Amino acid sequence: MFFKGFLKHPVMVGSVIPSSDMLIANMLARVDWANTKVFVEYGPGVGTFCRPILKRLAPDAKLIAIDTNPDFIEYLAEEIPDPRFIPVLGSAADVRRIVAEQGHDHADYVLSGLPFSTLPAGVGPKIAEETQAALRPGGAFLVYQFSPKVRDFIAPHFERIDHGFEFWNIPPAQLYWAWKG
Repeated sequence: MFFKGFLKHPVMVGSVIPSSDMLIANMLARVDWANTKVFVEYGPGVGTFCRPILKRLAPDAKLIAIDTNPDFIEYLAEEIPDPRFIPVLGSAADVRRIVAEQGHDHADYVLSGLPFSTLPAGVGPKIAEETQAALRPGGAFLVYQFSPKVRDFIAPHFERIDHGFEFWNIPPAQLYWAWKG
């Protein structure tokens, strides 16, 4: 399913291989799970991050997974029967509207593996701006990429950006945690 999605939408899927367990663990390590009620993921694909996020989420928390690929959304709706999981067909650029439609004022954390450098012109900056606006103070935009260019998209909207690198992933990935002050 993941490879099929890459073949159908290569610009919107960042890799032909799902993320490694090490990448997942490192990206999620800085999340304050005890104070997370709304977690959003952009481009969930086949749910590689969804399942580990749901394992960590509180029973009354929600995971909103936003994807533009209807095949992935349909697959996730069938494969993850967790009542905390909300798959949404839509654009990350509409995150504030989507979060509000689900009955929430803000997100605590937003995770993205979207390939910012290959998105259509203007979409990357719009996603970064909307994500910052959708987050609560103290929340973070968690981004993993294969290119450090994503920093150019998020830096105008976040004062503090922590950076890491995950070698144990194919390909190795840049990790960013952009915190809302």
